[in-house]
Amino acid sequence: MADQSTAPVTRGNSGLSSLAFTLSTSLPGISSAAIEGGELVVRADRDRLTPLMMLLRDDRRFRFEQLMDLCGVDFPQRAERFDVVYNLLSVSLNQRVRVIVTTDELTPVASVHQIWPCATWWERECYDMYGVLFSGQPDLRRILSDYGFEGHPLRKDFPLTGYTEVRYDPERRQIVREPVTLTQDFRDFDFVSPWEGVLTLPGDERAHELRQIMKKIQ
Repeated sequence: MADQSTAPVTRGNSGLSSLAFTLSTSLPGISSAAIEGGELVVRADRDRLTPLMMLLRDDRRFRFEQLMDLCGVDFPQRAERFDVVYNLLSVSLNQRVRVIVTTDELTPVASVHQIWPCATWWERECYDMYGVLFSGQPDLRRILSDYGFEGHPLRKDFPLTGYTEVRYDPERRQIVREPVTLTQDFRDFDFVSPWEGVLTLPGDERAHELRQIMKKIQ
């Protein structure tokens, strides 16, 4: 039989509502705490993020030991266009909370890598994809895009098409930017048959005839 003093506590909507009330009334740095879509969402002041996160991790009422992930959301129409979202898990109390702070393109958010070391990977990804800056992060490098990449791909105003590519040139020993080239030397495109490059199939005789005509024209 499980020890009742250490068994995980399962919280329903009433438990989440109680936790939301506790967070919104007793912790500094929280502007709102409410149930959204069945999940507890806390909106916090950017300048009070570090002490708030330490309290959420260390206070025995909350015990959010794990940072499950960190991500960004872009709202270009806002002055502070980015939401930085932290999803925390308490294994001890079987509860989750989502903490959200906002920022713009120039104002850094305090890094939480000293509270949860895994945050370095998430903060690097958020910087790479959105351009969000994290103060106190000693390894704020791109993590997914290539060396010399310009811009941040998950911003909603990022262009969806382009005509240049970035690559490392071993002969010049540097990153070069050049027009995109698509090499298709050994491909013979067949735009008639749905089975590109396949011999004539039963029932596909008409396509075969058209291929022969096109070859004669060429």
